[in-house]
Amino acid sequence: MRWDGFTAMERDVRALVGDPRWITLPPVTRAQVMAQRILETPDGSRWLFGAHARWHRFGPADGRWHLSAPPSHAGVRSAARLVPPPPAITPLPLPAGPDFAYERGSTQGFVGPDVPEGITEGVRALLQAHRGLRRDEFPLPPGGFHETFARDVTSPVAAVWCTVMWCAYAPAFDGNEVLLSMFGEFLARPLPGDDWVRWLPPTSLDALIALYSDRMGAGAAQAGLRLVRLMTDTAAVLRADTRFRPRAEALLAMAGPILAQPWLDHHALAAGAVRQAWLSRCPPHLIGATLTETSPGEHFRHSLYDLVESLSFTAVRGVDPRAAAAALLAADLDGRFSGSPAAADAVNLLYAWLDEESRHQLYVALSDPSHPLRGFWPSRGALPPALVPPDRRAASALLGAAYATGLAWCRLTGTAPPANGFAASSAVVPFLIHQRDDPFPAGGPDSVGSPHDHGRLPDGAWQ
Repeated sequence: MRWDGFTAMERDVRALVGDPRWITLPPVTRAQVMAQRILETPDGSRWLFGAHARWHRFGPADGRWHLSAPPSHAGVRSAARLVPPPPAITPLPLPAGPDFAYERGSTQGFVGPDVPEGITEGVRALLQAHRGLRRDEFPLPPGGFHETFARDVTSPVAAVWCTVMWCAYAPAFDGNEVLLSMFGEFLARPLPGDDWVRWLPPTSLDALIALYSDRMGAGAAQAGLRLVRLMTDTAAVLRADTRFRPRAEALLAMAGPILAQPWLDHHALAAGAVRQAWLSRCPPHLIGATLTETSPGEHFRHSLYDLVESLSFTAVRGVDPRAAAAALLAADLDGRFSGSPAAADAVNLLYAWLDEESRHQLYVALSDPSHPLRGFWPSRGALPPALVPPDRRAASALLGAAYATGLAWCRLTGTAPPANGFAASSAVVPFLIHQRDDPFPAGGPDSVGSPHDHGRLPDGAWQ
């Protein structure tokens, strides 16, 4: 069996950080220890398995370490060698300890594998038990809630919905998903997407906090606490599914203490700092679940890392998953902006969060219509053969990771997500249509047209 330097080093670092003595070491000692574990590949790239239990790549141009999925080619991995520690150690992405305990859950979307019946029935029971509460005691607060929900809907219904959406890794749901259909009577308008997939926008933690803060600010403390209990009860049901679990656990850690100590947020409410108070209660091993709230740039990096991992099946076909991910990112950007003047500004914001190789791959895929990376772009709503997932699990993971990456860069750049999905995630849908857990929409599997044809920017628009 061929030696794999990356696998061996990852195993070594995990054992090192798992030792209880690791967190007691001073930072300078940790840096010295990790500097002895830097790998170099034949192309001169240097790699370190560090913070967040993920790989980082050194950028010679800026002297910084960048989160970057490792190479997948067996020859490159087996040729990796340790390098002597540099005389002066640059700042390293050091493992903190708790970050290695973070369980990332699943990147699968909710297309193909449905939400398990136990979860849908648990959420339905909560919804039915709270839907009849008085509207004068549980009104919807001002803001975007009135755009989502019908006029007579109460805040408990919104609390359940927002908890489901906030906890979802990638809120792309089967058009027939029971977890969505039970909310149909409460919504003000049809959900975005089509009969096959509902491409839902992300819900921020601010929405959940607004429901609670509105009641507390109105002097209705019992109503505010009841909404918090409903959020935590919903999260407790959702965490049985790994697609919800990381954020569900984080929400329980942030909101749960209020139930035992109802006065906990009183000072934060007076200062308008409830968001900060909730985030401060998130334990270190769950910080990764709140990156979308605390650092959109870091969240984008990790989402792109997930996308690379979801494309790992392409390595045996001679494809570099990192290059394929950069190409799909370019296709999504191209399809979303369609010649908009905002394109260049958005892409420039993303460049700052990419390692040098990914930055170059994204640039050439966008600017050079003849570049081979364009061969990985979806065409007429279909993935190229090299990127076709081998099974349902892989297809659902690719759809989820691609959609999450799209939402992440939209959040980072201030771009509204497309109502009909992104080019990459939409192109995965045909591979899941015949592998769904539920019946087809009315008319059968051929009743819906081909996936949406995403427009392209003019060839010179990215240059």
